[in-house]
Amino acid sequence: MTQPASSRGPAATRHVPVLRERVLEVLAPALERPGAVYLDGTLGMGGHAEAVLERFPGARVVGLDRDPEALRLAGERLAAHSGRLTLVHAVYDEVAEVLADLDIPAIDAALFDLGVSSLQLDEADRGFAYAQDAPLDMRMDQSQGQTAADVLNTYPEAEIARILHDYGEERFARRIARAVVQRRATRPFAGSAELVELLTAAVPAASQRTGGHPAKRTFQALRIEVNAELSAWQAALPAAIDALAVGGRIAVLSYHSLEDRITKRELAVGARSSAPAGLPVELPEHAAYLRLLTRGAEEADPAERADNPRSASVRLRAAERTRTTPPRTDRAHPAPKGSRR
Repeated sequence: MTQPASSRGPAATRHVPVLRERVLEVLAPALERPGAVYLDGTLGMGGHAEAVLERFPGARVVGLDRDPEALRLAGERLAAHSGRLTLVHAVYDEVAEVLADLDIPAIDAALFDLGVSSLQLDEADRGFAYAQDAPLDMRMDQSQGQTAADVLNTYPEAEIARILHDYGEERFARRIARAVVQRRATRPFAGSAELVELLTAAVPAASQRTGGHPAKRTFQALRIEVNAELSAWQAALPAAIDALAVGGRIAVLSYHSLEDRITKRELAVGARSSAPAGLPVELPEHAAYLRLLTRGAEEADPAERADNPRSASVRLRAAERTRTTPPRTDRAHPAPKGSRR
């Protein structure tokens, strides 16, 4: 039986922040500035924010999360530092609006720990984990938006196949989409166990023996679609870079290739000159405005992977702001907005 959220214990005993020490090391030169402002764009249960507050007593933390339960738990965990902490209910692609509302012209450091949080995975009733039967919800903010069941029960077959292929990199996307539409014609989807049963039947046995659990890619794809994760990240990362003061640093923890690809591309654009080929002298406005702080994407070491299995797929990329640039005004914000408070 699923426990009520309030009875599952405090955040500090339920969450081990991934690459904690390495993130602190990367961000330290920016966080050591007097009055430094640290943006935690994916606060979760507050593990990284707690580390920053403890290690850098002069830093102020602004923590965003779209999940109200995460904000509540993080607030309890970080209560001893409440004088240096501002919690905001928002999706991370709202970073520019949040900072404007708080009258913060620039930030010194930022972290985005992408993907599904420990809180959401651990609470079976949220529907993120395929190992336990639960309502097919998968919303990070359960106060609004469509559920995974809505996607399965209402989307056209071709759109379901596209989502599974693009967001889950599922080889059998068309076969699964066809099976979903056939099944929902007689009984709409409601729980995760019935979807897992369908996927076990639809994915060839040979693929299951070599490719992991047959539900892994489909659950990832549905979660990304329900929460508009990739479109939100495509808007959030440039906005966060724009908000960095010169000398400010940003770190990103990604857990699958789709979000890491977006991160790699955006940081690479900022780290190279935009001067047209053949110019004898590089004009200042064409100079790189980022300096990469990691060589490629860093992974957790074997000891951390053994101690914290959720670090197994992490990829860390980081960069430092090296000069100012005009604010970009042409970015779209296609993801649904969370309420802010």
